[in-house]
Amino acid sequence: MEKLPRYRKGLAVYAFVLDCSVAISWFMPDERLDFNFLDQVVEKGVIVPSLWSLEIGNVLLIAERKKRITLEQRQKALHILTELPIVIDIMTANHAWLETMELAERHNLTLYDASYLELSLRRSLPLATFDKSLKKAAELSGVCTEL
Repeated sequence: MEKLPRYRKGLAVYAFVLDCSVAISWFMPDERLDFNFLDQVVEKGVIVPSLWSLEIGNVLLIAERKKRITLEQRQKALHILTELPIVIDIMTANHAWLETMELAERHNLTLYDASYLELSLRRSLPLATFDKSLKKAAELSGVCTEL
């Protein structure tokens, strides 16, 4: 039976916001692997900004082009990710030019990275990231990054 997300005041409750850097690490042979994050994703589910699918796909495609992974590894990674309880936030674009842009300016982040921070702040969720600049910005914004 499929697990449904838990709800709090009408909002689904997830373990954390999942940054691309963490998800990609599960599939790159030369990157650190943290099964703790993966276990939490499987057990509780996570949420990601709407750009996440494009970012993941692009990183995997570039990794294949640079011979870090094979076509089969890229396809397997995408298949595995589609099977995980990862929810795409449909409100990311609504916040892009105001809240997300302000966070990007304040913390000298890309708008892409700031979208993860904005989602964490909006949903009051921790942020799982290996990106040092994003982690520092999250901590300065009061977002938990130690999961």
